[in-house]
Amino acid sequence: MNSANKALSLTVAGMLAAGLSVNANAVPDQPKQWEKCAGIAKAGGNDCGALDGSHGCAGQAKSDNLPTEWVYVPAGTCDKIAGGEVKAVKPAKKHG
Repeated sequence: MNSANKALSLTVAGMLAAGLSVNANAVPDQPKQWEKCAGIAKAGGNDCGALDGSHGCAGQAKSDNLPTEWVYVPAGTCDKIAGGEVKAVKPAKKHG
């Protein structure tokens, strides 16, 4: 490898390393609580049973944004999503 290619490789490697360290700091903290957010689940994308008891499993929402289907989101997020309605809040599992 000639010196120009080596210098370019080192420059690119340094830029990638700098970018990765910046992105690592941009990751939010683990949520302390989760909330059950109804009305925002996509078809087949619900987290568990329907609020009206029509089914008891994840992945069974028949269409998008049904008021009886829900997903867990970090606490404080649901109210920021159009159509979202908080149905319950639970503590996050502790890791480690």
